[in-house]
Amino acid sequence: METNPRTLAPGLNLLSATITSQRSIVFYQTLVLLITFSAYAAFHASRKPPSIVKSVLGPDVQSGDTELDRNSSSINTGWAPFDGRHGPHRLGELDLAFLSAYSIGMYFAGHIGDRIDLRLFLSFGMFASGISTVVFGLAYWWKIHTLGFFLLVQIVSGLFQSTGWPCVVSVVGNWFGKSKRGLIMGIWSSHTSVGNMLGSVIASSVLAFGWGWSFVLPGILLIFVGLVVFLFLIATPEDAGFESPVNDVEMRSEAEYVVASEEFKREEEGLLQSGSPGSSAAIGFLEAWRLPGVAPYAFCLFFSKLVAYTFLYWLPFYIRHTDVAGVHLSHETAGMLSTIFDVGGVFGGISAGYISDRIEARAVTSILFLIFSVPALILYRTYGSISMYSTTGLMFLSGLLVTGPYSLITTAVAADLGTQSLIKGNSRALATVTAIIDGTGSVGAALGPLLTGYISTTGWNSVFLMLIVAILLAILFLIRLARAEINSNLSEGKWFWERMPVR
Repeated sequence: METNPRTLAPGLNLLSATITSQRSIVFYQTLVLLITFSAYAAFHASRKPPSIVKSVLGPDVQSGDTELDRNSSSINTGWAPFDGRHGPHRLGELDLAFLSAYSIGMYFAGHIGDRIDLRLFLSFGMFASGISTVVFGLAYWWKIHTLGFFLLVQIVSGLFQSTGWPCVVSVVGNWFGKSKRGLIMGIWSSHTSVGNMLGSVIASSVLAFGWGWSFVLPGILLIFVGLVVFLFLIATPEDAGFESPVNDVEMRSEAEYVVASEEFKREEEGLLQSGSPGSSAAIGFLEAWRLPGVAPYAFCLFFSKLVAYTFLYWLPFYIRHTDVAGVHLSHETAGMLSTIFDVGGVFGGISAGYISDRIEARAVTSILFLIFSVPALILYRTYGSISMYSTTGLMFLSGLLVTGPYSLITTAVAADLGTQSLIKGNSRALATVTAIIDGTGSVGAALGPLLTGYISTTGWNSVFLMLIVAILLAILFLIRLARAEINSNLSEGKWFWERMPVR
């Protein structure tokens, strides 16, 4: 095994000069998982402050109210321009600015990520995102009350944040084959929930000292982890002298089951004929869209992420404006309590990945989680305010079921589709496919919080109705893929009841 010192990360180059022992591929895989986990957890920690400070920036309610009172006498002063009767609208527009820039940037980030050094691209995005997060917080001390300033900072932050996901999924996909990918990425994808929890705790704990600190500290954390990425991340096994495992095809992508005819196969293979086995040539944007399974999962994620990001950006605000056992919680307590949803998300991502590996059916797993999330949301809205126990229990369950398919699609499914046999193991397509799926999902993520900002002023029942409709639409896009998975697994006798002895 020979490593190329020009492609090896600077920190590992330094260690190689002082430590002469050989390192196994397991060492590098573990290092990659830890670094990419920390990187995206830091990204999400820096996205959480807007949801935590919403209840401080926007209008407040008097004790005893259960909805946003439309009478002006109940509205207290927040932080201009987010205070007053239309405060929730402005806060929703702030979310839209960030997530719209994020979704647009995602398409370009994936295209660029397939063509340049992922380590440099990711660390650059982390440095720039961290700085923009800090700048948003500095508005507290600079006494800025101009909506244009906040919108501009959010747009810039969204563009730089879009570099993160295509990069980390591509790096992990480069190092791991498809075998057990669902479980590995299910555990790894808990970085989203861990980052949300970390961001909530940091932002809530310093909120009493001024809302600016809720942005500054997560921004500094993101810059620090970006430095770790620059020093130690290795983007591909080849950089460390190993062969790539992405040609492992122990488990076929479910998308390959729905190629309806040999004619369609020949059409796609002709489209991608330039990619020979082991090819490292990047795939085109439109070519990636035409890969089997990419479009259905992308549009499913549009609605699934709409639901997940509505909770991400509005849950603390909802908790603050909805009494629990007849008592309104403080800003800090509401922020801390919202982490229960993310705790459920950790278990949701892991369980969805494990189940999809066991039954070899990503679409079926996603649909099951989405179906059960509908009654979970109804129960949370109806009975969540009875007591603290009901709030935490139903919030945990909602987080598990909502986050499960979202995590599965953005990790294992994206990696499967980006390395499917149709493109002959071309791992350079992975960032583009990942960007298409998550970028499309991010459009939904931008729409959900915006609509919530407007709809919440008429009552939270309407918001939950919007979320349930979005879940049902997400299910529709996966029905065809799920049916193909079921037929394929039954015909091959893969499911355990097909292998049970007949008595």
